[in-house]
Amino acid sequence: MKRALITRQLLQHVSWVVFWMVSGCAWIPKGDTPATYIEPPELKETLAEVTSRLQNWPVDHWWELFGNPELNQLVETALKENPGLKRAAARLREARGLVRVEGARLLPFLEADASLTYERISQHGVFAALNPEVGGARILLGIVNPLSFRYEFDFWGKNRARLESALGQAAAEEAEKAEVHLRLSTGIARAYLRGQALHRQLELAASIVDVRDHLRRLAETRYKLGLDNDLAVKQAVADYEAAVKRRAGVRDQLDVQRHLVARLSGKGPDDVQNLFAKSSTAGLSEVPIPEHLSMGLLVHRPDLAASLYRADSAARLVKAAKAEFYPTIDLTAFVGFNALTLTKGADQLANLLFSGQSFSYGIAPGIRLPIFEGGRLRGELSVHRAEYDAAVELYNETLLDALREVADSLSAWKATNDMLESHQRLVTSLNQDWHLSKVRVATGLDDDREALRHRYPLLEQEYTLRALESDRLVAAVDLIEALGGGYHNPDLAKRPAQYES
Repeated sequence: MKRALITRQLLQHVSWVVFWMVSGCAWIPKGDTPATYIEPPELKETLAEVTSRLQNWPVDHWWELFGNPELNQLVETALKENPGLKRAAARLREARGLVRVEGARLLPFLEADASLTYERISQHGVFAALNPEVGGARILLGIVNPLSFRYEFDFWGKNRARLESALGQAAAEEAEKAEVHLRLSTGIARAYLRGQALHRQLELAASIVDVRDHLRRLAETRYKLGLDNDLAVKQAVADYEAAVKRRAGVRDQLDVQRHLVARLSGKGPDDVQNLFAKSSTAGLSEVPIPEHLSMGLLVHRPDLAASLYRADSAARLVKAAKAEFYPTIDLTAFVGFNALTLTKGADQLANLLFSGQSFSYGIAPGIRLPIFEGGRLRGELSVHRAEYDAAVELYNETLLDALREVADSLSAWKATNDMLESHQRLVTSLNQDWHLSKVRVATGLDDDREALRHRYPLLEQEYTLRALESDRLVAAVDLIEALGGGYHNPDLAKRPAQYES
């Protein structure tokens, strides 16, 4: 009866202690209303302005649509050699390593330890005062624990939340690697397409210089013959020098694009000296444009996916910070041997240590509750709540930017198509005029100057045509980039989950 009474009283005391410790959750401060995810606006009117037939989303290896082997090789090389992409891969490996670190918190820790201690007992210490016969003795203490056990019970989900946060960070790094992949491939494509147009413009600029030089020489000849005054010569010289300067400017711009392609491809400038001269690029009559843009952007835009993963990771850290206010319950245990002997019998320590009488074990459950930590826990919770709000607003901002980029690229794609078609008709008309002027020269109705004067505007408009063709191809690249460039993450098909404060 007495033992039962003592046991009942002990359980009552333990129950009150546990109740008091668990009641610590009431200390968690109430936060402000968490940030909310915005609904993606529709793009029906924007899509209605596009004359292209609605198709699917862009596919991986989209650059192959341009039918340019040189471009394909450059992009494939860059995806292997670019330092920025390698750095993104390193960050991803780091994030995955942190997942393993956080995941280890959910598992028990098993370890082995051993120690050998040599000690002289003080003759004036407490132990010697109680045991005078051991004062001044020199002892050896041997401890061998082949198995030590530690485990923290995750009753409040703190360690699980940290693991889920690390998984979210790893997923965000993976999406950001895909974003670097997309920016790299589109950057190379834009630089290459502009460089190819500049290479063709350089050829036209050289032809324009030849025409201006021919007209200059004709003007000088006519001046010497007294058929014209020097004003015509001065104008012809000015036109010639302007054409020479433009040719030099085009050559400089071509070098800039060439060096940019080399940088993005992980090469040196000398490796791309013969770039743009060999392969031709096919024009794209259609770009894959999905019918439902707003809801699909989350699945197909890597930057949106990354921002959503980071917001979800921040929400998990808020949960972990709240769990810090609750009791921590853990269990430690060990099994092993320990023995103590005087140094005079040190040779007997091994026999004593591994004898059956030296076998020892222990188990120690523990419970801890933070009562006062100077506001640290409240501060950490406030920090993580603010980080969550910032992450959600970054997602909202990224979503709006994505919609703007899609709308802008759709508009540019339509505009460049319209301008290119109009300019092609203009070039065709000028080409007919030039051929007619050549016929008049051949029949003696006009001299070479008239043919050259018709040739010059044709070359000028062909020069502009090359730029418009490049703008149209670059607009296609911009649209493909805005649509995610083949990225697809079906895990994000659902709406973002709202965190509850």
